[in-house]
Amino acid sequence: MRNDKENIIVKRTFDFSLGIIEYCEKLRSLNKYEMASQLFRSGTSIGANTWEAQNGESRADFIHKFKTASKEADETLYWIELCKASKHYPSSHEILFSELDSISRIISKIIGTSKRG
Repeated sequence: MRNDKENIIVKRTFDFSLGIIEYCEKLRSLNKYEMASQLFRSGTSIGANTWEAQNGESRADFIHKFKTASKEADETLYWIELCKASKHYPSSHEILFSELDSISRIISKIIGTSKRG
């Protein structure tokens, strides 16, 4: 973390990224390279944008970074839903699905609170 005070959303998105990496490695071991690449990019981008928002140049920049994280969360949800709907993908996506839902709710709350000032 980049400060002394623990930041819950930064920690949760970082841990989520680690889970995404692990799931994508499983996908790669099953030769599901395209899905692994798509999911890896969007899933880890949530945390990268959340991390980057911590040093936003302004409130607008901070909000923009979190909106980007929210879009990446939506895209990640899409890829996870595809994995869930297909019988050809490992089932460990359920934990990711649950955590992504929580992260998305927190990000939405942060955006709303930040807009109100």
